[in-house]
Amino acid sequence: MVISVPSRAPGLLRSVLARAVPSSTPPSLRRLRVAVAVLFGLDGFVFGSWAARVPDVSAATGAGHTALGVALLCLSLGALACMQATGALCTRFGTGRVAALAGVAASLSAVLPGLAGTLPALCAGLFLFGAVTGAVNVAANSVGVQVEARAGRPLLSGLHAAFSGGGLVGALVGGLASSVMGVAPHLAGVAIVGLVAMAWAGPVLVRGDRPEPAADLRAPAAEGTRSARPTGVLVLLGAVAGATAYGEGALSDWGALHLREQLAAAPALAAAGYAGFSSAMAAGRLAGGRLVLALGERRLLVGGSLLAAAGALAAVTTTSLPVALAGFVLVGLGLANVFPLAIARAGALGGPSGVALSTTVGYTGLLGGPPVIGFLAEHAGLPAALGTVALMAVLAAVLVLGIEGEQVRRPPLPRRGWTQPVLFGRRPVAVVLRPVGVVLRPAAARAHVGACSYVRDLQLLELG
Repeated sequence: MVISVPSRAPGLLRSVLARAVPSSTPPSLRRLRVAVAVLFGLDGFVFGSWAARVPDVSAATGAGHTALGVALLCLSLGALACMQATGALCTRFGTGRVAALAGVAASLSAVLPGLAGTLPALCAGLFLFGAVTGAVNVAANSVGVQVEARAGRPLLSGLHAAFSGGGLVGALVGGLASSVMGVAPHLAGVAIVGLVAMAWAGPVLVRGDRPEPAADLRAPAAEGTRSARPTGVLVLLGAVAGATAYGEGALSDWGALHLREQLAAAPALAAAGYAGFSSAMAAGRLAGGRLVLALGERRLLVGGSLLAAAGALAAVTTTSLPVALAGFVLVGLGLANVFPLAIARAGALGGPSGVALSTTVGYTGLLGGPPVIGFLAEHAGLPAALGTVALMAVLAAVLVLGIEGEQVRRPPLPRRGWTQPVLFGRRPVAVVLRPVGVVLRPAAARAHVGACSYVRDLQLLELG
């Protein structure tokens, strides 16, 4: 099999991608799902390890709140700059190949913050670290959307649970490591673990790029609709995700510092704040599919956002360490399923480029939150700055309530047996697509015809 690579691609990138050729046998769905979960878990493990050592890196570089906010802004800029390019690379070369390379790069870049001894060096290291982290996020979500389509059921929340689980493990290990070793040796160990994980998961992801010999069951577009991706809807989905991702970024980078400075927590207990947040988010995402079917998406998203707001207020206004830790847990439970549901819809609407656009908007909150917290903390204090997490969670609830989603349908995917509740609906409504040529019962036929008009329905979305 010969891979044709454009001559204008950079030489090194062209060489690497050209060698990443899938084998003749694609991996089983189960094996591919495990490989994607490993990639999500690795991403969370690397980020959680970094989050647990933020106070130590800040002390080593002599960075105050404002200076640390500038450094974290560099991390955000690197991620946002790389996300759109990653979507284009996934479309051109395959999501599995790009995901495998991004996973390796993320593992290697984990050592950079630990090597920094000055603020400029920290800014440069975090920019590169953020760039590869952003690439992993887009590629992993793109592969996850494809796995959902193959499986015929919602799986992205569960895959994001692997990210949260990885963050939990990374935070716990980082908290323990903070008392026995320096930042550089710890993050070097994180890099080694990541490379070992990608040695198994990478080839599976690459082999998953091989197209299956299945007919394209994508329903024809409704008459009079545009073929372009619904950019406005993708941006709106990203805004809903970003309003809640703001809390995740704020707690990951500033939560441990808040517990140390305001509540005099020991390093291990300070790391337990993010660990509790990540474990609660992982549990909520594992139960995400059942919660959507039981409560409906609107109730789950609005109720979860308000629960997160209450938890954030409790964490920043209390003088009790147990109450603060419980508040972090409530934030994790409340925000667990907002981001995965929004990104899953974006991927179904626009493929990898849709994931890239909505992820870029969504991660503006995740990655832009920490530097904003830093600037606010310098002038109003860290508790007041972290209080904005509650405000952003309330904003997410308002955005969900303002979306008319009763008629929104999941776009048809080129796999059979797909069933997924409607995002932002007042009640869980499923659209079932079946292979072409199969006689449909009247009710299923009406659902199929309705699914063909999803673009027209989505164009009617507007803020109330």
